[in-house]
Amino acid sequence: MSAEIVCVGTELLLGNILNSNAQFLAGELARLGIPHYYQTVVGDNPDRLQQAIAIASQRAELLIFTGGLGPTPDDLTTETLADFFATPLVERAEILQDIAEKFKMRRRQMTPNNRKQALLPQGAQVLPNRSGTAPGIIWQPRPTLTILTFPGVPSEMQQMWQETAVPFLKQQGWGQQVIHSRLLRFWGIGESALAAKIPQFFDYSNPTVAPYALDGEVRLRLSARAASEAAALKLIAPVEAELRTLTGQDLFGADQDSLASVVGELLRDRTQTLAVAESCTGGRLGAMLTQVAGSSSYFLGGIISYANAVKTNFLGVSRELLTQLGAVSEPVAKQMALGVQQQLQADWSLSITGIAGPGGGSEQKPVGLVYIGLASPERQVEIFEYRFGQERDREAIRYLSACHALDRLRRRLLAG
Repeated sequence: MSAEIVCVGTELLLGNILNSNAQFLAGELARLGIPHYYQTVVGDNPDRLQQAIAIASQRAELLIFTGGLGPTPDDLTTETLADFFATPLVERAEILQDIAEKFKMRRRQMTPNNRKQALLPQGAQVLPNRSGTAPGIIWQPRPTLTILTFPGVPSEMQQMWQETAVPFLKQQGWGQQVIHSRLLRFWGIGESALAAKIPQFFDYSNPTVAPYALDGEVRLRLSARAASEAAALKLIAPVEAELRTLTGQDLFGADQDSLASVVGELLRDRTQTLAVAESCTGGRLGAMLTQVAGSSSYFLGGIISYANAVKTNFLGVSRELLTQLGAVSEPVAKQMALGVQQQLQADWSLSITGIAGPGGGSEQKPVGLVYIGLASPERQVEIFEYRFGQERDREAIRYLSACHALDRLRRRLLAG
């Protein structure tokens, strides 16, 4: 048995709002162990909505609708469902009374079009909405099909799901298992290179192993189906251990770990400190570090040396170097790292200087050229050159620069 999510609303198709309802419901279905293989987004059009219902009702036994339950003419979910299954709509007195009481409590005048929200398909149960005026339905128009509808407002939908839908589904025999996932996170290796290292894992059935790439990071999702989360984790554990052994330092963390949080743990374990000097990233690296709670115990601060005068006056970068080689060069990155390390008396320091674009590049120094400096407690500096490519936008280059800087420090700390 499987579920399908159908989200109704032209505003979703236009990109006016983020479809957070689908994300929430997908996670909830996984927690209940209910497989779902399709999500559909359809606009406020009865013909297209009927087509979506026809397809979904043939390939899933549980249909979950969000949106289209309001009082306006473009709110068509309930009446379209009733029309598709040739079932009359019936006004429910208890819903009408609930709506009237809510308007009275809020000291607002109920308008006639709100009566529309009290119309339910004959035989459907009310899925109560404690916060809003639009109730949902629990309906089985045929023995092998269950339909749940929710308003599009995320807070209302989530409350209705937890309070009524989940208990109902469990009572009906859904959700007897859980699908639990563990996310392994990698930096410094491409998706294809990682997949080539571990091809045998993609044939596993429980847990499954699936790769995907996102903004320079590669992730492996390990998902197991079991009677409980603890049992699922037992299935995942030996697979994760083997993957960790095979992938080494390319794996930087799991689940909610970030490069910044992992670097922070390594520095805290060593009771060492870090300072940063940034040019093209403009504080992006420092922001990543300070997003981690407790980072004040190891991160001393940074200098945003965007202008050459700041590089010279605060970091001690040679004017001659800036004139001869320019700000985007290995020697400047080295002096920036040493300068901020000395100024803030840090054990470690990172520097970043580059061309984030979209202008400012040349044949010798194209957009996307970045130098990262890493100074050790012994004041030894390593310089890393990256060419992120002129096709990337400015923000992507800044983000990748900050992440690669953190990854270089992470690997250096692990190497001792």
